Amino acid sequence: MSADLPEALPASTLVGHLRRVVGSTHVLTQDGGTDLSAWEQDWRKRAHGRALAVVRPGNTDEVAAVVQACAAAGHSIVPQGGNTGLVVGSVPDDSGSQVLLSLTRLNRVRAIDPANLTMTVEAGCVLQAVQDAADQAGLLFPLSLAAEGSCTIGGNLATNAGGTQVLRYGNARELCLGLEVVTAQGEVWHGLSGLRKDNTGYDLRDLLVGSEGTLGIITAATLKLHPRPACRLTAWAAVPSLDAAVSLLGLAQSRLGAGLTGFEVMGQFALSLVDRHMPQLRVPLWQQTPFCVLLENSDSESETHARSQFEQLLESAFEDGLVTDAVVAESLQQAHGLWHIRESIPLAQAEEGLNIKHDISIPVSRIPAFCAETDALLQREIPGVRLVNFGHLGDGNLHYNVQAPAGDDPGAFLRTHEERVNTLVFDQVAQHQGSISAEHGVGSLKAAKLPHYKDPVALTLMRQIKQALDPQGILNPGRVLSP
Repeated sequence: MSADLPEALPASTLVGHLRRVVGSTHVLTQDGGTDLSAWEQDWRKRAHGRALAVVRPGNTDEVAAVVQACAAAGHSIVPQGGNTGLVVGSVPDDSGSQVLLSLTRLNRVRAIDPANLTMTVEAGCVLQAVQDAADQAGLLFPLSLAAEGSCTIGGNLATNAGGTQVLRYGNARELCLGLEVVTAQGEVWHGLSGLRKDNTGYDLRDLLVGSEGTLGIITAATLKLHPRPACRLTAWAAVPSLDAAVSLLGLAQSRLGAGLTGFEVMGQFALSLVDRHMPQLRVPLWQQTPFCVLLENSDSESETHARSQFEQLLESAFEDGLVTDAVVAESLQQAHGLWHIRESIPLAQAEEGLNIKHDISIPVSRIPAFCAETDALLQREIPGVRLVNFGHLGDGNLHYNVQAPAGDDPGAFLRTHEERVNTLVFDQVAQHQGSISAEHGVGSLKAAKLPHYKDPVALTLMRQIKQALDPQGILNPGRVLSP
């Protein structure tokens, strides 16, 4: 405990104490006339809570002091980064008693070590700023998401974010070497190691990454960097089926090896939404094929070598009937345009109306069967339902989203069908040995579902870990593990 903190802090004095800790301008309350909706409402506008206060500490010591005060007063804490999550994991409940801990002021790049290929950054750094800092050092930080202009590294690590380059570089967990974390007791774990080998006990880093703020609050991280590739080439290919897409993936892996850094699949209806709501993006090939694939080849040699590899790959794919048409970006601008189409699918779907989102992972070999079976079940259950199917086929992660039939009220569709659709999809995921959350996390949206699909022994161990690290249950309660 800090020296000036009483043994048991009355709740009525908590806000005043927090103002002394972080400065009065960084403690925001409704009573103070501040609109807190940007912090209290999730990105999809599915949930809106009410915080006791939004607290914006400026350094790790202030985070620790805030946690100590909340623990003494018995108030729970909801950590928040860019608030771009999709599973309602970073907004307060409606009790008006939770402290919303915004980490966006912790936004410094502390150090870059080119020889060690590492970068140490604070949790509030926006992902794009981290990418830019690595690029300015002549290196690459490969985590890439549609929300990279607003999501933060702390949130990326808390949810073990994936993105478009997991196939080559791995999830956020694989890109993290060390952490600085404030515990539920307000202590600071100084674990910012840049080591790739450290076999001195339990791997606390891997435990904290993906824990969604329920075991500790990440305040900084040491991240892996990579040499920048000499060349990146992007191709957009029309494929006749998901089976063909899976076969094309295998062919690309055998021909390009580690150079294959991206392999995305997009269903025709998903691309039709982009074409409808964002016609300026000029989606190629989508009208003539049920699926399109976006491939990226990152070559360490030269553009000539990369283009030759791509041409040979596509020639073989045409001969084998895996590709019916294709375009290869002729410039970096064209490549960015193709990726922008892929990244615009969620925004186009939002323009179409409320929808039921699924972030699932399935063994790649089972994806065609899963989609065929689940598509048929949903069409039988809800005639005319529209399926927005896209995602990271290379690592088995699909965003298998369900849109209301054309002309139906989207809100009424969700109220009537969401529970049944989720159960149907998740049961199919389980039958195909998959996971109901691939990269978005569990949050509160899936916490009640987890016991139905998670091994019971694993859940018992998870609860024991939560109790050991957060015995008061003050860190992001109701997320990951249901009460």
